[in-house]
Amino acid sequence: MEQLPASRGSKIMRHDAIRRNHIVRKLYSLLQPLVFAANSTISRLKRLIVGKTVDALLVNSKQGLFLIGPEDLGVGGSLIKDGAYGEDEIQRISSLTNERSNVLFVGSHIGTLAIPTSRKVKHVTAIEANPNTFRLLTWNILLNNCQNIHAIQVAASDQKGQLEFIMSKANSGGSKRMPHIKAYKYFYDKPDTVKVNADRLDLVIPEDYDLIVMDIEGSEYFALKGMERLLANATHLIIEFIPHHLKNVSAITVKEFVALIEPHFRTLNIPSKKLVLQRPQFLPALDEMYSLNESDDGVIFSKG
Repeated sequence: MEQLPASRGSKIMRHDAIRRNHIVRKLYSLLQPLVFAANSTISRLKRLIVGKTVDALLVNSKQGLFLIGPEDLGVGGSLIKDGAYGEDEIQRISSLTNERSNVLFVGSHIGTLAIPTSRKVKHVTAIEANPNTFRLLTWNILLNNCQNIHAIQVAASDQKGQLEFIMSKANSGGSKRMPHIKAYKYFYDKPDTVKVNADRLDLVIPEDYDLIVMDIEGSEYFALKGMERLLANATHLIIEFIPHHLKNVSAITVKEFVALIEPHFRTLNIPSKKLVLQRPQFLPALDEMYSLNESDDGVIFSKG
């Protein structure tokens, strides 16, 4: 049997992967509106059942007591169904920290990662922009008697001011700055739009952190531009990589995204691919993921 040259074999494999991803994307694009419509209906029904006066539902989970939004099917739905949320992420964070660590969560939501982490580290700072979610976060910190969490309500950005923000209902964790491209997937549940305060985190936070965990639904580029000092002094950065956020929300290229991170870190761990890469490979690897529309909930950049 004839052996293909390595370069040619690699190109054929990549072509097959692109073709498979194209078929999957086609099927997903056909089914997506139906899924979104169903989620929106379920979310509205939950609100009707509990009534307008109910601000939150209390869940006794494996990770602690959490007040969740009545309409939320994302983090809240997982807590109700599974009694936990983000166990893999918490384990990953634990592997990078110890009892002397300071951890910064940028986009902490209701605290399902920040609160369990606070029990194993020295200090946690939790940043959250969504006013509804921030209220739940502060309640959850009190419910779990977390003495070492400092919560700050601000949108991490590249400049001080205000920005338009959409507060998703069916998946409150999907709340975000007003997208550059207003795709249906961001507006299917008729989110409320508000103005939120934004600022550079280098100016808001004087401390430095061993680990930064960032999940802000497409605002990562703007946040990174405003936190050069924090990045320079952090040992690890865990950050969400989702192609449609780069394209639709922040309207940037992978090269622009990587350029803000690359100077500060030496290695990249992509958990979904079980890959650990050196700095010269950051851009090619993430560029390929972008072209294949592959996401990762938290790629890990490290000093070494």
